[in-house]
Order: sequence, then C-alpha cells, then structure tokens
Amino acid sequence: MTSYYMDEHSTDLGALQKRLQSTDLIPSQEPLLEGLAKKMSSIRKAGVQSTADLRTALKTKKSLASLAESSGLDTSYLQLLRRTINGFFPKPRPLKDIDWLDKKTLKGLNKAGIKDTRKLFEEASGGAAKLAGRTGADRNALLEFVKISDLCRIQWVSPTFARVLVAAGCDNAAAVAAADSEALYNAISAANEDAKFYKGKIGLRDVRRLVAAAAYVP
Repeated sequence: MTSYYMDEHSTDLGALQKRLQSTDLIPSQEPLLEGLAKKMSSIRKAGVQSTADLRTALKTKKSLASLAESSGLDTSYLQLLRRTINGFFPKPRPLKDIDWLDKKTLKGLNKAGIKDTRKLFEEASGGAAKLAGRTGADRNALLEFVKISDLCRIQWVSPTFARVLVAAGCDNAAAVAAADSEALYNAISAANEDAKFYKGKIGLRDVRRLVAAAAYVP
C-alpha cells in the first residue's frame, strides 16, 4: 500500500537537512538555515535520529523544552523547525470539502467511515474497483475523489487547488513532481482563467515550490 506521507521513520536527519537546504523557504523560515548542519548535529547528539524522532521530540511544549536543554538550541528555533517540518505532512482534508463531486459517492464513502483524503487514499490503494463495490459508488465518480485525495498529499494543496491541478492536466502527485514548472504554471493560469477556481494569482515561484514538494510525496 502506498503511504499517504513520506516515511518519517526512515528519513534521517541528514536527509531532512538536505531537504531544508534545497527548499525555497519562505522568508520567515530562512533563519532555519543559519548553522543548520551544526544544529542538526546537536539534535542528533541529543538522541534524535529520524524525522519521526524529531517530530515526537518537538510535539509538546514539555518535550520541546527538553530537547532545547539537551541540544543547547533556542526554543524559538525549535518551534520554527517544528512548524516547518509539520508542513511536510499536510493534514488530511475532509471529503465534505470536495463538494463539487458526486454527492451519492460522498454519501457512500461517509457511510463506510471514509471521511477524509488520507483514509480514502489508503483505502483506494487496495483497488478502486473493490472500494467502489464496498461503498456502492460509481467507479469513475470514485476515481475523481481519489485524484483529489492524491493531490492533497502535496504541501499547500487544498481540495480547491487540487481541482485546479486536475484541470491543468495533473491528476496525481507524481504528475506534479514530473511537471515542468513553467509549463505547469501556464496550465494552472489558463485553467483558472477559464473556470475562475480562485481569486488572486499563483506565481511561478510558488509553482516551482509546489513541484519540488511533490517530489517528496511517495
């Protein structure tokens, strides 16, 4: 079964460090890069080895304070690190937010206890036809929900923006990861110009960030 998120248990601090260094961070996150290698070494010496370990150590106020003491790092730095890393694991979106798709399918999924994008993605990885049979959903209608659920695994992607990506020709995370950023930017702009999915404008730099983030999705 394909995981909804990257494997945080097998992603060590070295790999996490490389991701932070290669990511086009927003300005508020850029202080993370100051002395990053040394700070990651301090965290490692405090007994933290994987991204999963780090997320656990940063999860509560008490555990974060403990890591700050054992690593010698400022709590404000660790808080920023927590917010940034948590962004790599976008929260599952309620399926009720995908309200433009087939209502009967949504009702069937809800009745089967499948109420968010993560649950749907994981259930569908065992076979869409099998899931359609279990929920009474039309297979084609179900696949439209699965496309949105797959795309919502990408950092920053909401159900509405997933809808834009589908209209732009990318109906799964792998397609976004393989896309040419400029071509995808133009496709997104054209799709939104036609259907008015959202107000405002998505910049080319944002799309480049999106493509880079998609590369980390299993």
